[in-house]
Amino acid sequence: MSDTSAESIRAERLNGIELSLIVRIQERANALRAEGVDIIGLGTGEPDFDTPEHIKEAAVQAMRDGVTKYPPTAGSAALKEAVCAKFERENNFVYAADEVMVSTGAKQVLFNAMMATVNPGDEVIVVAPYWGVYADIVRMVGGVPKILSCPASDGFLLQPEALEAAITPKTRWLMLNSPSNPSGACYGPAEWGGLIEVLDRHPHVWLLSDDIYEHLVYDGQRYAHPLAIQPALRERTVLVNGVSKAYAMTGWRIGYAAGPKALIGAMTAVQGHVTSGASSISQAASVAALNGPQEIVAERRDIFQERRDSIVAALNEAPGIDCLMPDGAFYVLPSCAGVLGGRAPSGDVIDSDLTFCQYLLDTQGVAVVPGTDFGAPNHFRISYAYARDALIEAARRIKVACETLEFDA
Repeated sequence: MSDTSAESIRAERLNGIELSLIVRIQERANALRAEGVDIIGLGTGEPDFDTPEHIKEAAVQAMRDGVTKYPPTAGSAALKEAVCAKFERENNFVYAADEVMVSTGAKQVLFNAMMATVNPGDEVIVVAPYWGVYADIVRMVGGVPKILSCPASDGFLLQPEALEAAITPKTRWLMLNSPSNPSGACYGPAEWGGLIEVLDRHPHVWLLSDDIYEHLVYDGQRYAHPLAIQPALRERTVLVNGVSKAYAMTGWRIGYAAGPKALIGAMTAVQGHVTSGASSISQAASVAALNGPQEIVAERRDIFQERRDSIVAALNEAPGIDCLMPDGAFYVLPSCAGVLGGRAPSGDVIDSDLTFCQYLLDTQGVAVVPGTDFGAPNHFRISYAYARDALIEAARRIKVACETLEFDA
């Protein structure tokens, strides 16, 4: 008799792949909040700002104008033109319309790229700390994620010698996110220069440059792009970006990519059989975002920088917590190694970042994400894309939680 259980229907390619811990923690926090528990949730990377009014008005006008039919699979002509203009204006890169595509979020761009290019057994280098989606997508398409751990002592940055040692004849891609989720680490010209020298020696390795946080670089630094340093890489690089973070448009679900025409064509073929084109209304709104006034992006970046400064200072007052100052994005990735081995009032021992984060949620109502979910055990991630008052109160509660722990003599 055949097994007809729900577990048996699950494909082997999904072994080890579950709903992300970020989502599960957020859902748990929401459930507790619904029960009346005072919860501060700092788990999701979602700006607390509203989408700018001119962008929302563009969506309303698109609906009134009847822009409600199936859009082209690779994106509307207007949005592809706006994407090309963005690259030329902000990055000094010139792309043609058939070298860009629009997807339902940057996550789908990542899936399209891997599905279109990775054969079973191909290796994809993933830099840890990493956004967990990277490794899971590689596994889903039959590839092998090769995780390279980058410690806090290196600023969470990939070192050229580590990249060199990891490359094999099976290596297909290097996936790299700068500024980084979850660490906020940024690659400047010097850091990129060393990595590019390695890539130059291995022309079979392609680069996926995830630039979704490019507008969130702090302390007067300029965003450094690998193609600006080595233009010849363009023929084996796909750029991943979107409107979610810079314009507070997470729910509009628009990401976009730029790369060689053949690659974009293959990625478009994948998308055509998965979701087809992204929402026509969201695309119209994204045209307004990219073509409209950009001052608000800089204004909000400055607010994020103030929040970063506040949360880092406050976290470093908690005993056992060590938080580096990130250069970009809106995350911090503090170490909680100093609290491991501590005993909570309940008698439970804090033996990992997982138990520490559970302890924070259970005793202080603070929801953060264990670093294990990002390939960074003994750390935890806080998103500071939230109001400063909530951040400071969360840091105060974390300090109380750490002070409450007892350690054996």
